[in-house]
Amino acid sequence: MNLTAKIDLESMPARMRDLPFDERGYPVPWFVAWEDGKPEFRAMDPQKFVDAIRKKLCWVCGDRLGVHVCFVAGPMCGINRTSSEPPSHLECARWSAKNCPFLSNPRMVRREDERINNQQLRENAAGFAISRNPGVAMLWITRQYEVFNTSEIKGNPNAGYLIQMGEPESVEWWACGQLATREQVQASIESGLPNLEAIARSERGGLEALGKYIERFQRWLPA
Repeated sequence: MNLTAKIDLESMPARMRDLPFDERGYPVPWFVAWEDGKPEFRAMDPQKFVDAIRKKLCWVCGDRLGVHVCFVAGPMCGINRTSSEPPSHLECARWSAKNCPFLSNPRMVRREDERINNQQLRENAAGFAISRNPGVAMLWITRQYEVFNTSEIKGNPNAGYLIQMGEPESVEWWACGQLATREQVQASIESGLPNLEAIARSERGGLEALGKYIERFQRWLPA
């Protein structure tokens, strides 16, 4: 399958042009793990996570970040303001949201095999992982974020590190390579909320806190 026919290489940010390309002609993001000389798009290189945080490097291109950073995530991450991936440059994040097969195609699902499957992703991810394609990509532009250890979370099944995203200065929404509509975003929220509600029910006052988070999040939805 020739993916280059479906992506816009001409608009790819200059920072991304030094990235390696796979055998299909698709650029390999900096964070991707390599196995036997081939990129494993479903897995991140754990050392890259450490380097991205310590050296303030873009998750997509690997170059140094500036004052503003952009997290690429789904709306559930926007509600709880938590991300499992470090931020990127806005231009790298925006290009990825428009061209990445998983981010731009709501029907795309992660390929599963005996090495990597959704059950393993949930067991190995820090915190309470939600393994689904949200159908929309949220670009959360902010100046601040903090890394925290999930072992401090009561009832957390998996220890590790997550990122608390700071107050956004703006939020963009993308779906199918275009700016997402409010209806598309709302549909993603409604399909994902049961997961957050199930987690909230396990904590005293969890549902009340979740309600406040949802109300806080409303201002960042598309008009």
